[in-house]
Amino acid sequence: MTKDTALVLGATGLVGSELMARIHAYYKRVIVLSRRPVIVPFPNVEVHTIDFDRMDQYAALFQAEDVFCCLGTTIKQAKSKEAFRKVDYIYPLQAGKLSAAAQVRSFTIITAMGSSSKSAFFYSRVKGDLETGLQALPLRALHIVRPSLIIGARQEFRLGERAAAAISPLLSPILRGPLLKYRPIQASIIAEAMLYAASSGLGGTHIYPSDQLCSMAAQINK
Repeated sequence: MTKDTALVLGATGLVGSELMARIHAYYKRVIVLSRRPVIVPFPNVEVHTIDFDRMDQYAALFQAEDVFCCLGTTIKQAKSKEAFRKVDYIYPLQAGKLSAAAQVRSFTIITAMGSSSKSAFFYSRVKGDLETGLQALPLRALHIVRPSLIIGARQEFRLGERAAAAISPLLSPILRGPLLKYRPIQASIIAEAMLYAASSGLGGTHIYPSDQLCSMAAQINK
């Protein structure tokens, strides 16, 4: 069933681009917030180039049913821990605040496996802080997707992901049961799982580990 309006942040990344390839079929209108111009070949998708440091100036654009946040970077790309935290914590949390104020039906976001405010690892700690901050907001529905290592056709080269993609067929038969959540996962599956979570109609907070995402993705295609 086609719904009214969705808003997407982080549409140019690996998962975001997979989401954009699908989401136009589920909503009458898709609003994309991007820091740079994006060409999207779908008539119901509109792109707004914004300054994410002034996101509150675009609060009116958050009048949507569902918000999808795929914002994320790496310390290598960001050049510093402070810049990384801005993209992976400050911007998504601000998007959550604007979504809560707009009383959107659902807010769906990617974090990462192992996210924890108490983690010894900076990356996981930032993701955990984000989850904690979002859960404190009065969101009607919060869907947190925690994938393992994401694989797919990135524009930039990442050695770890290329290696994971190469050995994934060999590891998959071994990573079963409690180890299933450690399997590398395709970005396309994550995108479909996010669409399913937003369409579920569930209220409150829901956290989805990586091993649940394949079954969720299969549901959206039924």
